[in-house]
Amino acid sequence: MQRHDWSMEEIGDLFGLPFNDLLFQAQTIHRRHFDANQVQVSTLLSIKTGACPEDCGYCSQSASSNTTLEREKLLPLVEVISAAVAAKQNGSTRFCMGAAWRNPTDKNLDRVIEMIGAVQDLGMETCVTLGMLTQPQAQRLKQSGLDYYNHNLDTSPEFYGNVITTRTFQDRLDTLAHVRDAGINVCSGGILGMGEQRRDRVRLLQELVNQPQHPESVPINMLVKVEGTPLENTDVLDPLEFVRTIAVARILMPESYVRLSAGRTEMSDETQALCFLAGANSIFYGERLLTTDNPEESRDQQLFQRLGLNMEQIEAQKKVCCHG
Repeated sequence: MQRHDWSMEEIGDLFGLPFNDLLFQAQTIHRRHFDANQVQVSTLLSIKTGACPEDCGYCSQSASSNTTLEREKLLPLVEVISAAVAAKQNGSTRFCMGAAWRNPTDKNLDRVIEMIGAVQDLGMETCVTLGMLTQPQAQRLKQSGLDYYNHNLDTSPEFYGNVITTRTFQDRLDTLAHVRDAGINVCSGGILGMGEQRRDRVRLLQELVNQPQHPESVPINMLVKVEGTPLENTDVLDPLEFVRTIAVARILMPESYVRLSAGRTEMSDETQALCFLAGANSIFYGERLLTTDNPEESRDQQLFQRLGLNMEQIEAQKKVCCHG
């Protein structure tokens, strides 16, 4: 049963549990809703890189960041199809496409919809992240057959202004509402290690869990400190605090896929194993996440083998997603 009335105090109490008790509770809930030894695998491709007008402090694609990232135009359809074919061959069941826009134009959307159709023809689930959407644009994406739309809240409403000033927290909530109203599955989470406090992590999860419907997919990212971005010198977050956040997300949103996302290159295998124990059951696969490094498929396959984890198939995923 989904709850949408979690208080700050209740969520804070979960964070404050002894580590073993927290993980036991999270793993117990996880097993009620998912196969504890299966992981859903997605691949993320940057279809338009750089020159983004937003000033997100973590992002190398921001035009305000002093990075060496080269600006690129929207990828040709043939390159997107080639990347999706390779992703499917490597075991991904969902292909995610990201464009560095504040919001897409209707002409932009025409080309992205072509890409969505081509990926669907391969038998893969589709996800896009294109920035802010209007209600009519969300409806168009729904009509195209899009499965998921990603739009992260990033952090708490209170800390948000320390990271981004070119769009508001409410702007993000509005886009999520448009996506939900259109009937598209929501993919929304946050980034940890941006200098926020535990209270901010509590508030982020509170905002996610108290949505009218829990996000079907909840990516939890560890900040990747990119040279030339405002957050490049931020202190490293304690890995166990990251694991705690995964566990609390699993308890709060028991039927959602909790994705261990950016930052895995800097994580030890042991930290990732604890995240899976805490209820993470989805990862991004492949050498790149938009513009940052990600573990190679071979490393992930070796880790899965060591942990006895299997990659989930599309049919199994849809069965679980639709039980409630």
